[in-house]
Amino acid sequence: MEYTTLGSTGMEVSRICLGCMSFGSSEYRDWILDEAESRPILERAIDLGINFFDTANVYSNGESERVLGNVLEDYDRDSQVVATKGYGEMDEENPNASGLSRKAIEQELDNSLDRLGMETVDLYQTHRWDYDTPIEQTLRALDDAVRRDQVRYVGTSSQWAHQFADALHTSDRLGLERFQTMQNHYNLAYREEEREMLPLCEREGVGVIPWSPLARGYLTRPHEELADTVRGEYMENSQFADRIATYRANGGEEINERCEELAAENGVTMAQIALAWLLHQDAVDAPIVGTTSVEHLEDAVEALDIDLSDSDLEYLEEPYGPVEINGHE
Repeated sequence: MEYTTLGSTGMEVSRICLGCMSFGSSEYRDWILDEAESRPILERAIDLGINFFDTANVYSNGESERVLGNVLEDYDRDSQVVATKGYGEMDEENPNASGLSRKAIEQELDNSLDRLGMETVDLYQTHRWDYDTPIEQTLRALDDAVRRDQVRYVGTSSQWAHQFADALHTSDRLGLERFQTMQNHYNLAYREEEREMLPLCEREGVGVIPWSPLARGYLTRPHEELADTVRGEYMENSQFADRIATYRANGGEEINERCEELAAENGVTMAQIALAWLLHQDAVDAPIVGTTSVEHLEDAVEALDIDLSDSDLEYLEEPYGPVEINGHE
């Protein structure tokens, strides 16, 4: 396993972050694994040297956090870096069980820590931008959570670059904890973040931990075969169908084909080529990789050993054209 410093935190994390959205309860989505099925994957991740795990309160309505906490309880907590997120709706009958008000942050953070079985979480992230709460209020609540030793570092997720710049400036102006990480939508088939967000993160020393590094499975198989998997069929016929359409648009299908071609030439999988491309991007610290099998997890770790030449990178990137923003409003 390779390790890197996460942004300006000084904290060392594996270059692969294991995303835990696939762990929790099959009652939530057909492709989500229950605890008994999730445990071997999490244990194998630790065996492989992965020390960085990302979840969220909304994943299986909290069950993902519970599963992750139950497994990590059997290991040395000090050697693990655990990240979770808050913002999404947790109780449709409680209007304060979502958003980034002080009330929502404090109660949802308490609930997340309880499910994780931890007194402190290493990285607490805002899952999206809250248009109903002033950023000053959100930042003060997060700063207080750090001072209470409930949170070590704070991060955030997909938003406009001008919003992120405003949040960083506000923290500096008020002397509050800064967002140390950006969890954004970035992969070979969706590169809009290269225009403003990634240069901003590099300038500000912010760690970048992209979600959907394999484009919701779009970069793992030929594009015409996407619906052949349970999750692929779900993506093609769910509220996420527009995301798949974005990946296909303006050069996306040719990118998929070139990824398939390079995979065949190198005797590796398409997923490994796509992940290797992301690992070659200077701004990226640790892609968040989700999986439902030990085999795919091992493939992801092996992608660290794939050395793409400059011409390979250019060949994969060349067909890309601008697409609509997807992943935040």
